[in-house]
Amino acid sequence: MMVLETERVILRWLSVDDEDFILNLLNQPSFIQYIGDRGVKNLSDARLYIESRFVESYRRFGFGLYLVELKEYKTSIGICGFVKRDTLPDADIGFAFLPQYCSQGYAFESARAVFDYGKNILGFKRILAITTKDNESSCKLLAKIGFKFERMIKLPNEEDENKLFSSDVQQVSGREAKHLFF
Repeated sequence: MMVLETERVILRWLSVDDEDFILNLLNQPSFIQYIGDRGVKNLSDARLYIESRFVESYRRFGFGLYLVELKEYKTSIGICGFVKRDTLPDADIGFAFLPQYCSQGYAFESARAVFDYGKNILGFKRILAITTKDNESSCKLLAKIGFKFERMIKLPNEEDENKLFSSDVQQVSGREAKHLFF
């Protein structure tokens, strides 16, 4: 199901048909370094991960992380959306892109559209974001969207502290993302 469309990308729900892409993305060295090893080592693992993480989030909350595709070529390039953790009071925005699509504005375009969607359609009053201490590119992108560093936090089952960012979302922005409903 398509959720958002921007000038260059489409964001849609993931399905088990995206298993090849998820297997590739989750095993990128940058994903493992900044997000973590999810133990997805084959297509069967990828299908299970999609069902238990992405599809379950859509069922449970009505939102989740979405597949980001180039509009022109229908090429899968990343994921971007919201995660609702039991240990945090608000949803947090998350994103990950294949290395060959980084530094081209796709992450910003997708994250900005997702942020606006959370604010204007889902009605979020506050959105969080989490990064590792050393993920400077994600910190810069979050600042560009309007997030502010709040504090260091330690998530359950993680050894290191992470940076927690937050953004109050009272102001409606006039971005050009199209919100689609089916």
